[in-house]
Amino acid sequence: MHQPSSRTLHRLAASLATTVLIGSATIAHSQTAPPAPASPAASPAASLPLVAAEVRKVDLRAGKITLKHGEIPNLEMPPMTMVFVVEDAALLEQLKPGDRVKFTADKRLGSYKVLTLQRDE
Repeated sequence: MHQPSSRTLHRLAASLATTVLIGSATIAHSQTAPPAPASPAASPAASLPLVAAEVRKVDLRAGKITLKHGEIPNLEMPPMTMVFVVEDAALLEQLKPGDRVKFTADKRLGSYKVLTLQRDE
């Protein structure tokens, strides 16, 4: 039977030692690394910019509002007039064309949605 040479055994030992060291370092790092800080319990809309707008049309049944709005930075959208879906249709109940509002909007599931909406008095 052929016995491995001392050179082969030396390479095998070095390779095994390197593997063990790398594995140990990875385990040690995963056990001592502090967890990522939890984000505050603020709503996602809280970090979005408030945008000034004028109500052009309110569609309670469809839960939509047409707004002539200023620039919406988070959507990289210039000022324009457009229709938005409103996440909470109850926000529309007290609004009428001509009202000035401030709102937050985001793109969700392929459509632009108003997340918060308040009269601008």
